[in-house]
Amino acid sequence: MPASERHAVVVGAGLAGAATAVALCRRGWQVSLLSAGDQVADGASALPVGMLSPHVTRRPTPMSRLTALGVPITRSELERGVPVGQGWQPVEVDNRGHDTGRHPAALVRPGALVQAWVAEALATRRLSLHLGAEVRALERTPAGWRLSGPGGRALAEAGTVVLAAALGCRALTDALGMALPLRPVQGQMSLGPLQGPALAERPQRDDGVFVPEYLDTGLRPRWPERLWSVGSTYRRGATDTTLTEAAHRENLERVQALAPMAGQAMEHALAEGQVMGWAGVRCASLDRLPLIGAAPDPVAPPATRAAGVRAMPRLPGLYLNCALGSRGLALAALAGQTLAALIDGDAMPLDDDLRDAVDPARFAWRQARRGPG
Repeated sequence: MPASERHAVVVGAGLAGAATAVALCRRGWQVSLLSAGDQVADGASALPVGMLSPHVTRRPTPMSRLTALGVPITRSELERGVPVGQGWQPVEVDNRGHDTGRHPAALVRPGALVQAWVAEALATRRLSLHLGAEVRALERTPAGWRLSGPGGRALAEAGTVVLAAALGCRALTDALGMALPLRPVQGQMSLGPLQGPALAERPQRDDGVFVPEYLDTGLRPRWPERLWSVGSTYRRGATDTTLTEAAHRENLERVQALAPMAGQAMEHALAEGQVMGWAGVRCASLDRLPLIGAAPDPVAPPATRAAGVRAMPRLPGLYLNCALGSRGLALAALAGQTLAALIDGDAMPLDDDLRDAVDPARFAWRQARRGPG
């Protein structure tokens, strides 16, 4: 593609959108990054602290293989752009589930990584950042795609568009007739200021993660610079972000199971009204795998029912990077680099079966194979 035509619009400025934007900028693309909010990372990526670690299963699964690929890429991105103590810190975590043992991991404030990616892309002068740019409509044009906001206000036009706005992608894809099975999953984290020694020697993980100590100068002014946290809850289908006492109590049960002494401290903090909270809405797909790739054409029929998913017809110039679920830290950098390679016409850095597993056309392909009824 000629350099003059290498302009892409990325919708969504969380982990997925920022990872895609910086990956395209590194490849020489001009990118317009649109955020509905007044700052980047103001959705699920605003989590105060998350854990970067692989998703380990008894037998390899697509998700376990994807996170095994993604975690070292994210770790490299953190080391490249985010100083330790200003958005992340390396740790070891004690696993209590089937993957019992002590494992290397990292505690990460996702917003710090998003901000680092955006800053890097802006420094190349190939990124234009548009805040308060809520995309309400997406229309095909002879030259590509037109994106409009409230009241039909024109926001951008480009031949290449990436939808990376988590659950915000659903209204746009529904309007195009895709009916992708994207689902909300609300989660609440409980946290509080840490005074005195850490509440345990290291993080603990089983059903949820307990962080006994996290230090990050970038948490201020909203959060204490030194804190403990536990969570998060997992409410499928919920879209509200109201903090509830019931969710705090659910997180308390997690702490009590993982670190009884810390559980006593949290119970006391709850009684004294000293527990803080954060709630966000993740976007997950029906099969819990991300959507990374070219958008399916919902109108054009597939070539044959026996053809593979990659033979499904596509909407030219439209791509998806969403439904990272609770694995955004592990998957975002991998997803952004994978999608940028696809857009550039390069080989995707995934085995064929993994590429098919995350293909946004997989749901339409399965329906086509089932046939009418």
